[in-house]
Amino acid sequence: MKIYTRTGDRGETSLFGAGRVPKNHPRVAAYGDVDELNSVLGLVRATGPNDFFDSLLQAIQRDLFSIGGQLAAPDPAAVAKALVKANLSTDRVSEFERVIDEFEAQLPPLRAFVLPAGSSKAAALHLARTVCRRAERSVVHLAQESEIPEFFIVYLNRLSDLLFTLARLANHRAGVSDVTW
Repeated sequence: MKIYTRTGDRGETSLFGAGRVPKNHPRVAAYGDVDELNSVLGLVRATGPNDFFDSLLQAIQRDLFSIGGQLAAPDPAAVAKALVKANLSTDRVSEFERVIDEFEAQLPPLRAFVLPAGSSKAAALHLARTVCRRAERSVVHLAQESEIPEFFIVYLNRLSDLLFTLARLANHRAGVSDVTW
């Protein structure tokens, strides 16, 4: 199988199990932004220290691949067999909240807005947080015109909170103060 097909050369792309749409379609934007977030999390994982929540971040990458696959399928029933692997547990949001609460208790209280800066790991996590917010906006936009699982919006919203907390924790563990506005 070749990596290039030439089928997108006129600005259209195929959806999973259902036709073609322009590459600027809200569905394509939503799963594209989720894919970009997944790539940025790969950058976060590659930025030292590499053992900083690596298994959680890898699990999140797998979740995002599942979310992207489901967003790419406008008729999930038509591709249900292929999407079996893409099932997500709502327990993940509870896990995010548990991690946030655990580490917020160890961090200095927030008294000002935090600029996205500090250690390399924290800066990468802040980048992931902002890309996550964009992905969330794209998914919300898609949800206004298409039926998508509401859980995706909750997941992305809580994930951005988790990434913010992990950025602060990365600075804290590196002995770097948050840069406030």
